[in-house]
Amino acid sequence: MLRDDVQTLSRRPDVETGVIGGDAHVAACHHVPVHTSQGSQGNRGRGVGLGLALASAVAFGGSGVAAKPLIEAGLDPLHVVWLRVAGAALVMLPLAVRHRSLLRSHPALLAGFGLLAVAGVQACYFAAISRIPVGVALLVEYLAPALVLGWVRFVQRRPVARAAALGVVLAVGGLACVVEVWSGLSFDVVGLLLALGAACCQVGYFVLSDQGSDAGDEAPAPLGVIAYGLLVGTLVLTVVARPWTMDWSQLAGTADMNGTTVAASLLLGWIVLVATVVAYVTGVLSVRRLSPQVAGVVACLEAVIATVLAWVLLGEALTIPQLLGGVLILAGIAFVRSEKDARAELEAVPIPEQSAARAEEAPV
Repeated sequence: MLRDDVQTLSRRPDVETGVIGGDAHVAACHHVPVHTSQGSQGNRGRGVGLGLALASAVAFGGSGVAAKPLIEAGLDPLHVVWLRVAGAALVMLPLAVRHRSLLRSHPALLAGFGLLAVAGVQACYFAAISRIPVGVALLVEYLAPALVLGWVRFVQRRPVARAAALGVVLAVGGLACVVEVWSGLSFDVVGLLLALGAACCQVGYFVLSDQGSDAGDEAPAPLGVIAYGLLVGTLVLTVVARPWTMDWSQLAGTADMNGTTVAASLLLGWIVLVATVVAYVTGVLSVRRLSPQVAGVVACLEAVIATVLAWVLLGEALTIPQLLGGVLILAGIAFVRSEKDARAELEAVPIPEQSAARAEEAPV
């Protein structure tokens, strides 16, 4: 886990003031150490976290442009998903062996991450798009940031700032524009429920990624959690996708990407290494440095990135509403980010009443 191991605190030596009685708390407030180095360290940590979240959004968003040519070449979508997860699990297998102690210490976390964050999201989404338009399925799935706020407020019973709520609203509204949800409106109860299932599984991804973020050295190793999650996801998806029915010879062929012939193995390598391994690693690390709320809103950029990459690499159209949607999502991220920074700055400065209590306990 990426953590700041050293936190330098700038302190001033206490000096005697000679103030007595009721004025003691006034002097005490002037001699409270302000943790400026800790605050700047925290800002750097959040900056790194935001960078990781953006990298994860880019990596996840690049999966579609590589998967679509493979599907058009004849591979079944579920087989592409299975190859993606199984290949990533194979890459991460050495890390699973290294962190095998997690099997004893956090078995429920590993199982939950594999079932929800890996297999559940993929299976529910692909089942949903078989019944409802892709844009509608994406919009429902990316209601996850709003559901994360609900989890924080009603399950964890922690307050949710208005800026965070507004940021989620802007991000979801922008997502509706990006996927142009109005162009394919249809009502299918089962399809919508499956898309909602994908959203709930994505909530599980953000919440489970945050497990142990405040436990310091006792926190479960994020790379180990990802490795075992991919292994569990592979087992589940093997039952669903039935890869033994796949035409493996297609992987030795080529696929067409907007008029350019690309080796199928190269596209699969991108999906496995970048759109899965890099995406999950940077995503989980970003949640631990930020929070599920902030990382969830940043994840809405995946749809924007996927749309832009499809425009550049696949020649698909990019419309004005989609550009406007991207701006709204960025505005939502800015709102959530500003609320997080403001709260961190307040926490970095001690409250005067706390200083007064320390002063009253000191001998006169």
